[in-house]
Amino acid sequence: MNGNQLPVVVIGAGPVGLAAAAHLTGRGLDPLVLEAGAEAGAAVRAWGHVRLFSPWSEVVDPAAAELLAPTGWSSPDATACPTGADWAEKYLQPLADVLGDQVRYGATVTGVSRHGRDRTVDADRERQPFTVHVRRSDGSEERLTARAVIDASGTWSTPGPIGGDGLPALGEKASADRISYRIPDFGNPAVRSRYAGRRTAVIGSGASAFTALASLAGLARQEESTHAVWVLRRGISGSTFGGGAADQLPARGALGLAAKAAVDEGHADAVTGFRTGTVERAGDQVVLVAEDGRRLDPVDEVIVLTGLRPDLSFVSELRLGLDERLQAPVGLAPLIDPNQHSCGTVYPHGAKELSHPEKDVHLVGMKSYGRAPTFLAMTGYEQVRSVAAALAGDREAAERVELTLPETGVCGGAGLFDEPEADQAGSSGCCTAPTPVAIGGETPASSGGC
Repeated sequence: MNGNQLPVVVIGAGPVGLAAAAHLTGRGLDPLVLEAGAEAGAAVRAWGHVRLFSPWSEVVDPAAAELLAPTGWSSPDATACPTGADWAEKYLQPLADVLGDQVRYGATVTGVSRHGRDRTVDADRERQPFTVHVRRSDGSEERLTARAVIDASGTWSTPGPIGGDGLPALGEKASADRISYRIPDFGNPAVRSRYAGRRTAVIGSGASAFTALASLAGLARQEESTHAVWVLRRGISGSTFGGGAADQLPARGALGLAAKAAVDEGHADAVTGFRTGTVERAGDQVVLVAEDGRRLDPVDEVIVLTGLRPDLSFVSELRLGLDERLQAPVGLAPLIDPNQHSCGTVYPHGAKELSHPEKDVHLVGMKSYGRAPTFLAMTGYEQVRSVAAALAGDREAAERVELTLPETGVCGGAGLFDEPEADQAGSSGCCTAPTPVAIGGETPASSGGC
């Protein structure tokens, strides 16, 4: 088989997957993008009601913009922050349309391996192309052959559970009808009625939890009996609500301030140092029980926003070099590890840091960050620019990675990430004590890591 005549398979038609296809096209390589959903940006559309905290200028890939330019496409207001729906409809779908038949929908990748070689076989391994097993939306299957694989499938499909040990809490699955693992769309009347006038537990400490708290506070201003219980595994300190006015992404800073306002105004009670071990049913309500035996008052609903994690099941036959904690490439993990970074910048990185023992395989985008919560879209765009250059044989361009992120690009807490006592009030840098502000309940709140 002549591997150079085979396509580069890109898994996922999201922002980074489509950017990878644009860069590959610009390098004269043939991409084949496999998307499980029926449209481009299927995962982004699933949180379409949420507003990004990055502006359009930071979520449009330069190579993609060049590919779109001949169609008359122009980027929306560079300073405006799009919603997920805006991003998908005004950028991702037009980009996928330009790529045409190089994007296949309803194509779920179920396995990737080397042709005729499982992961234990060394003989002639690197000379074999990749085989990619695909399940179509009609249930039929096919086997594709590729010269390289870029996995940009993200982490959306695998949210973290309630349990403080990373496993589902006892009784969590049995109470699935009362639990949501996504930011609810409060603009949907049916969803709104589910939470209006009720008591909801929000579990998590990141931007998604801030979004849910701010939205519930907006609902509480209209429905007085609406109340939130914010469950944190750690304590509250000056860094809990992010960078505030000092954040170089203003929308992200405002989001943290809005979450603080929800607590300060009494719309949410914060419970700290609470690691959930059990979810008990109490009629139509549930009771959260901590590992130390503490019990919270019953709640009607639970919103779990404890992060996302990569699905590695379909790449298990590949020889991947992943960090044992973050499940990120070993070359990238030290640069993004929230156990080491409280604030700061992500160092420039590209194909070198994203490489694996299995040659010509790259995990990019959100998936490359494993369990780290600090990914930004422009990080992914730099990644795939470098990876495309490497696959084209341009090592100089692949290593010439320039990445400039806001100072709070890596900011997830300090030191021991989950320890209640690890407030680190003396930590300085991007995380400063914010002041509360009020927000309206009808405007989509910012969230996410884009």
